[in-house]
Amino acid sequence: MEKMKIEIWSDVMCPFCYIGKRKFEAALEKFPHKDRVEIEWKSFQLDPDMKNEPGRNLYQYLAERKGQSLEWSKQMHDSLAQTARAVGLEYNFDRAVIANSFDAHRVMQMAKAQGLGDAAEERIFRAYFTEGKNTGDAETLATLAAEIGMDRKAVLQMLATDAYAAEVRYEIEEGQALGLRGVPFFVIDRKYGVSGAQEPAVFSEALQQSFAEWQKTHPEPLEMLSSGASCTPGEECK
Repeated sequence: MEKMKIEIWSDVMCPFCYIGKRKFEAALEKFPHKDRVEIEWKSFQLDPDMKNEPGRNLYQYLAERKGQSLEWSKQMHDSLAQTARAVGLEYNFDRAVIANSFDAHRVMQMAKAQGLGDAAEERIFRAYFTEGKNTGDAETLATLAAEIGMDRKAVLQMLATDAYAAEVRYEIEEGQALGLRGVPFFVIDRKYGVSGAQEPAVFSEALQQSFAEWQKTHPEPLEMLSSGASCTPGEECK
């Protein structure tokens, strides 16, 4: 059965990407044609130059990066945590580990090749925002991958090379070519874009409008109520 494709660009360190995932899932759960929708997660990096600094405080890091006070940073993160709680997520920014997300994206690409893209995205999000795990560490990433059914040894071997690096860079450029200026960024059937962690109602409207157009060229397969004697091309009648 053909499916309408929805591509979602995100970064593991983007708080609104995890929130947006939940809001989109809420809309998709109520969508009557959800079985005809295919989701593909795409890579993006908000800060490709970020260094792995597992001992550094996230509040101080962002305050310095933005040229703001520590109090401003804490208030902003508290507000994000409250927004996350509203969709059932627990954000523990005091435990967050500063890490470059490139290797996490490579693991996600490997998972996607095995049909585990959504599971990898979800697991890495939770590891970063809730559990305070170091998502820039190869051993940690391999353990997370193993938890969703991937081969831990194979993931470690992959991370020791530059495998999937080209795929990550390609998707970043691909998103930018489509008009991406921030994440999360949802592209429906390569026709419509939805930017940001919108409310479920917005996603529902986008799904309905997009699917109605897509269905005109991809009709539902007929449901066969009964089957009797017939002739088929090049075959005997029976």
